[in-house]
Amino acid sequence: MPDLSLETAARGAGHSVIAGLDEAGRGPWAGPVVAGAAVLDLMRLSPALRDGLDDSKRLKAAAREDLFKRLRGEARIGVGRAEVPEIDAHNILQATLLAMARAVAQIGVTPDIVLVDGNREPPLTCSVQCIVGGDGRSLSIAAASVVAKVSRDRIMAELAVEYPGYGWERNAGYGTAEHRTALECLGVTPEHRRSYKPVIKILSRAQA
Repeated sequence: MPDLSLETAARGAGHSVIAGLDEAGRGPWAGPVVAGAAVLDLMRLSPALRDGLDDSKRLKAAAREDLFKRLRGEARIGVGRAEVPEIDAHNILQATLLAMARAVAQIGVTPDIVLVDGNREPPLTCSVQCIVGGDGRSLSIAAASVVAKVSRDRIMAELAVEYPGYGWERNAGYGTAEHRTALECLGVTPEHRRSYKPVIKILSRAQA
């Protein structure tokens, strides 16, 4: 379970404003990649957040939604996204780093240090510490993980209304059997990532 060990070490190194940063949506075939950033009040962290936050992939949807609501009231959060054209133009890694930088810019305060899930630094002007598996180690990154996941799921549910039939409200754009079948039957939408192999295959067959 994540805790505040990394945050405590950062405070000991002289950093006072500590942000966690994570992303959601690198793997899906459709929709934006979304990043979440969070600055927790380490001195007044509620038991619900201290005990409930975890890697968003380990949490049920209802728990994520509840934690997201609490974070909106108890923490500074930011959401950044990179759209499908940016993913296709720059590749998913660069688009993810761009979304991360945008999320930090939306926090409303300049961090002294950002704890990032993963091993690649986004383009930030403050100190950065990359932590592989950070969403399972740091409460700040776990909070960012929840912000990113809930925000992206909501975006995909909205897009599912605009582009029905692909099941995005359930699969969030990932390559499920339902999504694959819909691609074959309904074709490629503007929200599909044309640089991804499954989408490329569909487009190639359509143009043949």
